Amino acid sequence: MAVSRALLDAGFATLLCDLLTTSEVSDRTKVFDIPLLANRMSAALDWVQGQPDLRSLPKGLYGASTGAAAAILVAADHPDEIRAVVSRGGRVDLVEADLARVRCPVLMIVGGADDVVLNLNRLAQCELRCESALSIVPGATHLFAEPGALDEVARLTRNWFLETLVPAPS
Repeated sequence: MAVSRALLDAGFATLLCDLLTTSEVSDRTKVFDIPLLANRMSAALDWVQGQPDLRSLPKGLYGASTGAAAAILVAADHPDEIRAVVSRGGRVDLVEADLARVRCPVLMIVGGADDVVLNLNRLAQCELRCESALSIVPGATHLFAEPGALDEVARLTRNWFLETLVPAPS
């Protein structure tokens, strides 16, 4: 919610959706079913594309944990539609074979105390063939539950989308 609020405050249209139903969240196979998550994210993108007021806006994707892997997969599959991706504590390594297909800029935000995901993101960044950045939130763990951590994620996300989605004044 903090990220969505920061994006709204910056003038972005946002669509916030859960990729799993309440009953699916406890099923670990569904949580790690990246094609399922990506299909649902693609369906949301299709809905946005069907809205006359939203169709022409530049589109960015934001995903956390396995949702970030889904965002990477959707960006790889929709290179003409997706202009930026932000991954928060993302398991982008789960779509390692698709990383080189991504054409839009990718920001990976990882907690400094989340050693496993930090190392996985460093390795994944080497596979990307697009503009990318890795931002580390000092002291944050995987869920960014520490005081101020989500505010920092929101700030980093807003700034990335301002840089990558908003056309520079001519």
